[in-house]
Amino acid sequence: MIKRLVFLIASSCLLTFSAEAQQSNLSTKSSKAADLYTKAQKYMMARDFDKALTALNEAVKKDPNFGEAYLKAAGLYRMTGNLPATFEAYKKGLSLIPVQAGLATEYYNFADMALNRGDYALGKQYYELFIQSNPKNTKALKYAQQQLKNIDFAVLAQKNPVAFKPVRMPAPINKFQLQYFPALTATKTHLVFTARNNDTPQADENLYVSVFQNNVWSEPVSIASNINSEFNEGTASISGDGKTLVFSSCNRPNSLGDCDLYISTRNGNTWSKPVNLGRQVNSAAWDSQPCLSADGRTLYFSSDRGQGSKGREDIWMSRQQEDGAWSVPENLGEPVNTSGSETAPFLHASGSTLYFSSNGHTGMGGADIFKTTLTGTAWTEPENLGYPLNTASNEASFFITPDNTKGYYSRLELEQSKKTASLFEFEVPAVWKSKETSTYTQGRVFDAQTKKPLGAYVQLYDLNTDERVQQVISDQEIGTYTVVLNEGKQYGMYVSADKYLLRSISFDYSSKKDFNPLTLDIYLDPVAKGASMVLNNLFFATGKYQLEKKSKTELNKIISFLATNTQVKIEISGHTDDVGNDTANQQLSDKRARSVYDYLLAQGVKKERILSVGYGETKPLQPNTSDENRQLNRRIELRVL
Repeated sequence: MIKRLVFLIASSCLLTFSAEAQQSNLSTKSSKAADLYTKAQKYMMARDFDKALTALNEAVKKDPNFGEAYLKAAGLYRMTGNLPATFEAYKKGLSLIPVQAGLATEYYNFADMALNRGDYALGKQYYELFIQSNPKNTKALKYAQQQLKNIDFAVLAQKNPVAFKPVRMPAPINKFQLQYFPALTATKTHLVFTARNNDTPQADENLYVSVFQNNVWSEPVSIASNINSEFNEGTASISGDGKTLVFSSCNRPNSLGDCDLYISTRNGNTWSKPVNLGRQVNSAAWDSQPCLSADGRTLYFSSDRGQGSKGREDIWMSRQQEDGAWSVPENLGEPVNTSGSETAPFLHASGSTLYFSSNGHTGMGGADIFKTTLTGTAWTEPENLGYPLNTASNEASFFITPDNTKGYYSRLELEQSKKTASLFEFEVPAVWKSKETSTYTQGRVFDAQTKKPLGAYVQLYDLNTDERVQQVISDQEIGTYTVVLNEGKQYGMYVSADKYLLRSISFDYSSKKDFNPLTLDIYLDPVAKGASMVLNNLFFATGKYQLEKKSKTELNKIISFLATNTQVKIEISGHTDDVGNDTANQQLSDKRARSVYDYLLAQGVKKERILSVGYGETKPLQPNTSDENRQLNRRIELRVL
């Protein structure tokens, strides 16, 4: 689409200015060449372009220095789509005719073609000639001025290339003529991409998935028979846990615009029937190229809807609400969106870095890949990822794994006049990495008594901000879940289901330490007398009983549990290890349990529903024989009475 945009801009200028480019006095001294030129004009008026080209070719044979004939032929070649011949005819013709304002359009068109071929010196020469001709078309003038900035940037970028060494993904990947827009799950085990078998307008786009097993990628297969259809299924994005898929599809019977966004969810191995995201998200225009956050609850996409836009295509964002509905999309605005085209958003699993394609920011001449970082609530000024990823051609289709090590993208190539698009893998250069590195924890959720899988809410909170940063639901059929964790954070993870006791889990990555993926199965106890849980996210200074600020998330979770289970009464118990005086340990456990008790009362929990007790060192979970065991024994527990 971006290439089509550039072509239309150039074509519109050609149609607008071509009459101005005609010269009243031809440069040729050959009457036969001039007669053939006149014949060509008549053939063009009759729309017999083949005969017109034949006449012009004969004219330049009579006079090889007949500049106007070459330029006239260039226009005809362009109309028929023969771009190599167009370029050569322009190059020859413009070299033969002295610089003059009447050739402004030809300078403009040829500069565009030179830039698209990566010939920055030639492009600069003719954009400058176009500007010197004092053109009246202010839009074209502004475009040419921006392209000169792009050329200066590109020349410098080529002198300072990024250490980027992509490798074409091996068979059975790249089995199609064109495959693009790769997306992976957080575990890096499932690769989803779009593919088609030829580049004709009639070619059917479908979604495919390949699984990484035994250190190789499996044969790509259709993602699901109820997702792929006779209509085009374009760009797709999959959540980190692989359970939510949003994709674009065009011209379906229930579509609202040219292309709409659809959503499907997976239970077990079955994808649900896709649902149009509706008028709340989709418009009557083009809505495509979606990207989901790791938990599948924030959606970025590109749209050319008019109202609220900064340019032709902009990046928009929508969030899933508590009731499952999606919010009205917000335009990301400046500095991300420009008066040009911003497309193909990709949000890193950390949620802190957004990558996208743009021809509105200074780049290599076409559409380049940029990155921007979320600082507070604002995005930073986008950074061009540089050469050789970005070239004079249009770039899009970019993905970086959560751990910032591997990247994937598609490259469009021309092989013997046939367009191909292949998937490539690369080691991520340091300058491209997301601000935050991510890992994940995965596992299954079970009923502790029956050992059957459970569909449970798995919520992740940043304990330092008391902000819920992720929420997923474990698979109802097989119990699986995946949650993404960012380096440098301290998290509380809470697993809950109706009529079950809450589970509290702590992850502390606030300092550099082992940051490998975790496998953690979780067993939930039904709410019943005697059921208990360790409150793993309550924090006290050594030897102190005052609750630290980051305990707030856990305390509020207890309140929510009590509000949901209105008949439940609980005991809050304090425990210590065996270090120090027995009496002091008993008193400390009493005071710590009492601090939790007092907080709950202050927040409106009724006194008759809570009991506070300290057990000191009398009920250890593990023998006090190591630092690790002693840490487990220092705890606060919640028990159902």
